[in-house]
Amino acid sequence: MKVAIIMGSDSDWPRLEGAAKVLKSFGVECEVIVASAHRTPDVVHEFAAGAAERGVKVIIAAAGAAAHLPGVIASFTTLPVIGVPIAATPLAGFDALLSIVQMPSGIPVATMAVDGAKNAAIFAVQILAVGNENLAAKLKEYRKQMAEEVAAKADKVTKIWNEEAAKA
Repeated sequence: MKVAIIMGSDSDWPRLEGAAKVLKSFGVECEVIVASAHRTPDVVHEFAAGAAERGVKVIIAAAGAAAHLPGVIASFTTLPVIGVPIAATPLAGFDALLSIVQMPSGIPVATMAVDGAKNAAIFAVQILAVGNENLAAKLKEYRKQMAEEVAAKADKVTKIWNEEAAKA
C-alpha cells in the first residue's frame, strides 16, 4: 500500500509533512514529489500516468493560488485524488479551495480544508482500509485514542473549573 503526496512547490512541504507522518504512523508507504502543473507539466503527467504502476493507491495533491495540480493529476489517472488547498496567497487559500472543489463532472477530486493535509492522510488511510482489515483496525484504535485524549482534556478543564469555583 502506497500513497503519493505531490505538491506544486517545496514551500508547501511544511504544510504537508504532517500528512506524511500520519501515513507513516499507520504503516502506509509514502512517495513524495514536487512538480508544478504549470511549470513542469511533463513531470506531472509522467507522475500521474505511472502512479498505479508504481503501486500507488491514493494520491494527495496540494496546491495554492489557482491550484490546478489536483485536477490535472486527476485527469491523468483513475486513482482517487485528494486535493489539499494551500494558503499561499493574500486570499488565505480561498482561491485554492474554490479551484479544487469546482472540478468538472467526470473528473472528481476529494477536497479537504485549506491546509488540511492531516485529514487528507487520514482520508487516504480510510480509502485503503476498505480492503485491509489490519488498517481498518488501526483506524478504530486511532479513533479510540482520540476519544480518550478528548476525555482527558475534558477532565482537566472540569478539574480546573471546579478548583476555581471552590475559591469563589
